[in-house]
Amino acid sequence: MFDSLTDKLGQTFKRLKGHGKLSESNVKDALREVRLSLLEADVNYRVVKDFISAVKSRAMGQEVMASLTPGQQFVKIVNDELIVLMGSEAEDLDLAGRPPVVIMLAGLQGSGKTTTVGKLALRFKSQGRRPYLVPADVYRPAAIEQLKQLAADIDMPVHPSTTDQDPVSICREAVELAESQNYDTVILDTAGRLHIDLELMEELRVIKREVSPKRILLVADAMTGQDAVNVAEKFNEDLDIDGVILTKLDGDARGGAALSIKAVTGKPILFAGIGEKLDALDVFYPDRMASRILGMGDMLGLIEKAQEAYDQKKAAELQRKFKKNEFTIEDFRDHLQQLRKMGSISDLMDKIPGMSGMMKKMQGAAPPEEELKRIEAIINSMTREERINHGILNGSRRKRIAKGSGMTVQDVNSFVKQYLEMKKMMKKINRFGMKTLMRGLMGGRL
Repeated sequence: MFDSLTDKLGQTFKRLKGHGKLSESNVKDALREVRLSLLEADVNYRVVKDFISAVKSRAMGQEVMASLTPGQQFVKIVNDELIVLMGSEAEDLDLAGRPPVVIMLAGLQGSGKTTTVGKLALRFKSQGRRPYLVPADVYRPAAIEQLKQLAADIDMPVHPSTTDQDPVSICREAVELAESQNYDTVILDTAGRLHIDLELMEELRVIKREVSPKRILLVADAMTGQDAVNVAEKFNEDLDIDGVILTKLDGDARGGAALSIKAVTGKPILFAGIGEKLDALDVFYPDRMASRILGMGDMLGLIEKAQEAYDQKKAAELQRKFKKNEFTIEDFRDHLQQLRKMGSISDLMDKIPGMSGMMKKMQGAAPPEEELKRIEAIINSMTREERINHGILNGSRRKRIAKGSGMTVQDVNSFVKQYLEMKKMMKKINRFGMKTLMRGLMGGRL
């Protein structure tokens, strides 16, 4: 979602190359471009003003360290200040206290609130907690049924709410029932509106007073940019929220909400929704987000995803084949299947340093998910012998594979060429770098 901002900041940093010092002149020029880039990314203008002031005070006249160029030094300063802007470090959702701990979700209609209830419940369940889901939105058609279906999908108990009930009564009764049945976490899915109104806020204030939630979390849609910041500010004024869950961070939004909410409200972004699947909810790490904005990827995030999805034995075997350059097309197919378990391919690409930029340079390329489907179709049309020994792929075999996969011979040739180039690249990968990544994949056991 930060592609445009990343590109523009990258161009700004490149212009600083060749200078021996960060002078007032070149810093001023760079700051002007950074300011415009942030404003175009829909970052709150007050936040931009304070951010530019902080970067300027650190960068102005600073001697460049011997091992760095002025551009690199400036990038470091911008990176540090972006991290501060978004909250410095990830914050835990404190659920300590006498059970049941009540979590109240609030937000406008369409922000992804009900789906987020399911995502949180699945996350808590994996941590050993016993969540109880409460549909308290009696206004939106099918809202109650949607949460009941989500609860069924993840085998989670849900309160038997009906549309003729009062939302406050639903929440009060649900908390009492959860306590009697030893559920330790209650998640309230409150009603939203198309926009903030007095009636909505009054209902939420009454629910807060009646059930005393341990945490009130705002679900905000990153796609709405500055509107998300304004919504967060208003909800915080009326309800004193404890944090924000920012949804649709995998979309085409410009990123202003992620960069502005903490500075404007003083409340942290706790989680980021990065897809529709119920496991697509990540802890929000300001340092990793800053790194991705600056095009430096998020290798720690990638490794954590891999640890969750990757088969340990396959990871060890993969490392052995990397080292001996024995990586076959059969292994490549297995690797693609493991990647699919790790979530959105686009999101994974963003986590790999430089990969996002490389994908953009491939003019006319299909979206990553579609490209992987094409590749899998080609591989699946090969015999096992062909997947293990690509050297036997003569013209007639390639024609058969193309026909079987619904592709052209040119597509098959292109894939084989990409595969061979990848094998060459693997030979050049720094041994320490590969070992570090594989150690991450295997939880530190290499």
